[in-house]
Amino acid sequence: MNSLAIIVSLLFTAGANWLPLPSYEDRQGWQELMGQEQSERFIKAGERYLDYEWKNIPATAYLEFERTGDRSAMESRQGANRGAMITLMLAELAEGKGRFTDQLMNGAWLAAEQTSWVLSAHQSRQASGRALPDAREQLIDLGSARYGSIIALTYHFFHSLFDEIDSSVSVAIEAAIKRNILDPFLDEQENAANWWLGFTRTKESDIVNNWNPWCNAEVALCFLLMEKDQARLDAAMDKSIRSIAEFTSYIKQDGACEEGPSYWGAACGKLYDWMQVLYDASEGGYDRFQDPLFVKMVEYVSRSYIGDGYVVNFADAAARGVNPPELMWRCGYACGSKEVCDFALLCLGDNAKGRFRYPSVPTNDSIRALMSVYYNKYIREAVDSLNVLIDNGARYEDVCAGLRSDVPAATWYPETEFAFIRGQRGWFFAGKGGHNNESHNHNDIGSCILFIRNIPVLCDAGVGTYTKQTFGAGRYDIWTMQSDWHSLPMINGSSQVYGREFKARNISCNLASGTLSMDISGAYMEAAACKEWKRSCTLAQGSRPSLSISDSFTLNRRVCPDVENFLVKGEVLLPGQRIDGRTLKPGELVIDCGDGLRVRMSYPASLSPSVEEKAIEDPKLSKVWGPVLRRISLTSKKNAATKGRYVFTFTEL
Repeated sequence: MNSLAIIVSLLFTAGANWLPLPSYEDRQGWQELMGQEQSERFIKAGERYLDYEWKNIPATAYLEFERTGDRSAMESRQGANRGAMITLMLAELAEGKGRFTDQLMNGAWLAAEQTSWVLSAHQSRQASGRALPDAREQLIDLGSARYGSIIALTYHFFHSLFDEIDSSVSVAIEAAIKRNILDPFLDEQENAANWWLGFTRTKESDIVNNWNPWCNAEVALCFLLMEKDQARLDAAMDKSIRSIAEFTSYIKQDGACEEGPSYWGAACGKLYDWMQVLYDASEGGYDRFQDPLFVKMVEYVSRSYIGDGYVVNFADAAARGVNPPELMWRCGYACGSKEVCDFALLCLGDNAKGRFRYPSVPTNDSIRALMSVYYNKYIREAVDSLNVLIDNGARYEDVCAGLRSDVPAATWYPETEFAFIRGQRGWFFAGKGGHNNESHNHNDIGSCILFIRNIPVLCDAGVGTYTKQTFGAGRYDIWTMQSDWHSLPMINGSSQVYGREFKARNISCNLASGTLSMDISGAYMEAAACKEWKRSCTLAQGSRPSLSISDSFTLNRRVCPDVENFLVKGEVLLPGQRIDGRTLKPGELVIDCGDGLRVRMSYPASLSPSVEEKAIEDPKLSKVWGPVLRRISLTSKKNAATKGRYVFTFTEL
């Protein structure tokens, strides 16, 4: 037995009652924990599911992914059942009268009867390669791990109630979790199919992403609640700890989430969930909360926030939407980051009312639902203290500003190669280097975004609704993934391409001067004939901030014109159009960003400007950007020099 296995065997005990929550029978404990108002809310929500029709998932729902690329036919049914189970669980824990037992039993029984809990889009890792579950093989994915934890918690709290009705229900639950989660996790033959473990990486380009902490958190919970054999539990915890080590060694040690803030909750947030489960199950014996890497990962969620719901959304992240405040607060509390606890409280602000609201309890994640119930009393106390300040005459806006006082003006992530720079008068710049095989990758080396007073000027579209194409061979046929639809140049007629070898070179960041520089020529194929393309972005401070983007280049030969693209949300006025009583001249254009913000963009007069509108039909994108985005394209002459510099400057009118 190795030293890690020995330590593990001393920390975790099979069959132990370790959850830091009351038993179902402890009615006073639940009343004190939930409180009257929250209990009533849980019960009322649960009552809506007393007549819920549990969603069977037919074979055709799985096969729909193969036939049309539609994931939702299968996932929406499982998601509805998952939400129903968590809501009913909270309702029964709150009321304690057995009124929701039959429906909980129905949901658990249906789950036990299902061949697999793996999502249709993820079944292709099984030997058959098909979307329909093959009963001869069990995998673990995000869907099955998450569903397993819900069923395990249902068993933990209510198996005595089920046994009063018929012990067959508990036996079926035990068998299903063993079949769907416990056995396949311990099966070394399935390590390749369960790629997220990180054990079968053969080359540097093999990714270990948010699946790792997400699946590990749910699986560890299942073992610690359900496994009665100490040897099997020891083996599982040893394997989970080693698997998490693969994740923490793969990700950049600067703490940035290369997948973007939308995935922070699935990466750092699930790493926290895993840590919390192991901490509680070991009675504090396994404590990783002060690990410097974890602290950096936690604080990334605060640093990447722009304002008014906007975030830095490189890769597949959405440009708008914050992570659950109660999760961010718990992460910040665990690692001792006041900055993140304050940010979580800021996100609980109600701008319309000028006050702070209480946190909610999520009903799409069983671990987080129960941990939110446990910790929300502390968050509510913090909210109360902020509202007392307002009641005593403090301005709501000043209280909000105080909650961001610990955020650094600029942050540089040297390994992930992200720069976040906050300027005066509400200017915010973010730029990236990296390579073109990052997790949830876009071909976007050298891309940047610019916001002024939380209004987008240069933007990153993000990603649309996930389909089979999103993670298939046609991923880079999707316009949002292409460098041409980021604020990047088409060099000598060539666009950036996918692959880890296509990356930024000689990158540097000077936070004092607000400058990010790199050679992006390495992100293009040989057809670009580009020896060097040094992009330097500087956010100048002062009473009149500005952003300057300078592209200095050397080509081996001229093949096609260069096209400098900039993605914007606002309307664009080109030379020849009039504004404020004057006509725009060659070398300048204006971006009308709305909300009273107009930005002048100067550019070399040798470039020819044009604007293309991109209609936004995908609902996930239109929810953020509205019906249209626009691409400014500035095209060089066909016989342009092979060596030169293009400079673009953005200033507020």
